[in-house]
Amino acid sequence: KELLEEAKEELRREGRDFDPNMPIGMMVETPSAVWLATRLIREVDFFSIGTNDLIQYLLAVDRNNRKVAQLYEPLHPAVLSAIHETVQAAKGAGKWAGMCGEMAADPLCTIVLLGLGLDDVSMGPFFIPVIKRIVRSVSYSAARAIARDVTSMGTVKEVKGYLFDSMKSLGLIELLEMYH
Repeated sequence: KELLEEAKEELRREGRDFDPNMPIGMMVETPSAVWLATRLIREVDFFSIGTNDLIQYLLAVDRNNRKVAQLYEPLHPAVLSAIHETVQAAKGAGKWAGMCGEMAADPLCTIVLLGLGLDDVSMGPFFIPVIKRIVRSVSYSAARAIARDVTSMGTVKEVKGYLFDSMKSLGLIELLEMYH
């Protein structure tokens, strides 16, 4: 915050326009940030969960290493729990939580992320129509029920099976074919 105030003062001296009340956010990309989320949210206006790094650090898997990349799993129960805890910390403080990273653009993850309470997701423009269709096709209460169910599951296989079945029952299974 101190550096931000210095930058604002510099902009004032230069006579540049800026929003002095711009929101300040924080990337949550490490397990330690998840564990401290209820404390860290007091210092910022919002969280953005960076899933690429968070998943890698939570699961101790280098997604760029061919020998272990197959263990990189966004729907791992530990990952879902970390996202849930982070979102709950933000919501508990009356603030919002968003997400960036590959997981945000994965149609199989969309309903869970919606149900966990994410307010915003960032993705490449190619994925927007598919994700938008999914979001418009499911009620928030249904997404919350699905998220509640999968966060109590113990394996990736259980989570994926349940989500595939949910997508099928919602008539959205064809949207997975382009991604999975």
